[in-house]
Amino acid sequence: MAKAPLAGLELVTEQGIRNVLAALLYSLIGVVLFGVVWLALTRLTPFSIRKEIEEDQNTALGIILGAVILGVALIISAAIGG
Repeated sequence: MAKAPLAGLELVTEQGIRNVLAALLYSLIGVVLFGVVWLALTRLTPFSIRKEIEEDQNTALGIILGAVILGVALIISAAIGG
């Protein structure tokens, strides 16, 4: 019986586990930072973002909010990625 090409090769290594844990930790940090920015954004605006977008159908605010979200995500990604 022929052996598989990866037989005997240990796929789960200590370094691999460290890399996965580091990725999970950085993901958690990124999500928490994103939540903090979102909370600050909703607290600093003098109007309800939800009401403006959902009820008043304010498309301009939706576009600006999307740009802010992308900008914050890029900043967090660059900070984590080094």
